[in-house]
Amino acid sequence: MNMRDMNEIGMTNRQPRLLVVDDQPANIQALYQAFSADHQVLMATSGEQALKIAMTKQPDLVLLDVMMPGMDGHEVCHRLKAEESTRDIPVIFVTAHDDEASETLGLEMGAVDFISKPVNPKIVRARVKTQLTLKAQSDLLRQWVYIDGLTGVYNRRHLDERLASEWARAVRSGTELSVVLLDVDFFKRYNDRYGHQAGDDCLRRLAACLKDSLKRPADLVARYGGEEFVCLLPDTPLAGGLALAEHLRDNVAALALEHADSAAASVVTVSLGVCCKPADAVGSAASLLRGADAQLYQAKAQGRARACGAMLGAS
Repeated sequence: MNMRDMNEIGMTNRQPRLLVVDDQPANIQALYQAFSADHQVLMATSGEQALKIAMTKQPDLVLLDVMMPGMDGHEVCHRLKAEESTRDIPVIFVTAHDDEASETLGLEMGAVDFISKPVNPKIVRARVKTQLTLKAQSDLLRQWVYIDGLTGVYNRRHLDERLASEWARAVRSGTELSVVLLDVDFFKRYNDRYGHQAGDDCLRRLAACLKDSLKRPADLVARYGGEEFVCLLPDTPLAGGLALAEHLRDNVAALALEHADSAAASVVTVSLGVCCKPADAVGSAASLLRGADAQLYQAKAQGRARACGAMLGAS
């Protein structure tokens, strides 16, 4: 694994983010001094505070005191591992107890290592570095499961999971959710004329264009299958989805990829269908995609290289 590989799937080279949890300020200060020069250090003095920070800030690793008043370290670790959003964050217990029973219990709770108090800065830095490296590798492998091998954007599996979660969130919050389904016009003709290798390169360039066209972190582009792609747009009304679809259409055309056998233009173009979940949703995540597919059919029927859209459930 190298930094280029990590950046290609959206990871960054930001400083690692550590959460230090201890009810004694002196212990927190000692760990802060050991890591603050080249890590982002978050601090919590109670189990409840630690859980809240872990949920919202998503640290890369937790240095967790075992003995704390109220919620102790074992319970904090148990709750972190029980939550989907925090279960993959490695936890290192920092404890004055080094007996076998304590270590066994901690490992059963999900801890990856133990550090004895008082901490030795060199040892704690070495152990943290090891666990951060392992986590980065694990994160990369998990990401690859969701990446389309040809285009480098997300695949259908990740789209299905994100669409389900965004639909549920939009229903809970009463917000709109839009999807854009797009298809390369006359792509079979493109492959027949220029060859499948050129077709693959066309899809890669198209995917990169779509990804670069999305500016909000929450927006997502995925390869839906073949020459079809989907853009998932949380908190986006129909007008916003249509505006983005037009932007995507223009950006793809601006690539100026020659397509001599297209009946829509002399360059590669896309047709797009947009469907939006209203705030008072009736339907399902699957029905949202079906609605976008119906609008894509309308765009093709009207001559291609254009976008059509409708609200979910509209006649």
